[in-house]
Amino acid sequence: MIHFVVHDEHDSVGVVVVEGVHAGDQLTGWIMDQDKTLDTKVLNDVPIGHKIAIRDLKNDDTVIKYGTDIGRTIAPIKVGEHLHVHNVKTKRW
Repeated sequence: MIHFVVHDEHDSVGVVVVEGVHAGDQLTGWIMDQDKTLDTKVLNDVPIGHKIAIRDLKNDDTVIKYGTDIGRTIAPIKVGEHLHVHNVKTKRW
């Protein structure tokens, strides 16, 4: 079963595509461009449509989703951690 999707292996996040993801769950992601899978243990509850880190990110790193820069981290983020407005901000302001 696929729990999250990633556009390209160079992305830093995947998007959760199922309901009921809870801290400690082992998730399987599909990297679409390379048609590969990746397994990640999730560290937080994550709502459907939200992002999880597929690589460790340092404070002020660029976040890449679907091959596009979507902002910067404002705190360190570990693999499997939920990304949202509490730890990622736009670069516009």
